[in-house]
Amino acid sequence: MKNLKQTFAILMALLLVVAGCASSGNKEGGSFLDDAAITAKVKTAIFNEPGLKTIGISVRTEDHVVELSGSVKSRLERVKAGEVAKKVDGVKRVKNDLKVL
Repeated sequence: MKNLKQTFAILMALLLVVAGCASSGNKEGGSFLDDAAITAKVKTAIFNEPGLKTIGISVRTEDHVVELSGSVKSRLERVKAGEVAKKVDGVKRVKNDLKVL
């Protein structure tokens, strides 16, 4: 089960990086690619964190600022998701818009 989770997380990260390469638009200096990589790393970190239900958490990154949205079951999960995201390399700030259901 753990190998399946890791494989899924790696595949998600690769898909995000490939999608970022295909649609880098007018961003300069690889900023879009950096943001896509940060998004992938944050999703992987949240996915691998015990106790976080990742299906309800969306991650978006712009200019190294991570935005978490969606819903979680408790205030503890909300706080934990924000802490996990802050620890990812390259993250300047986390905007935690997760709702507790």
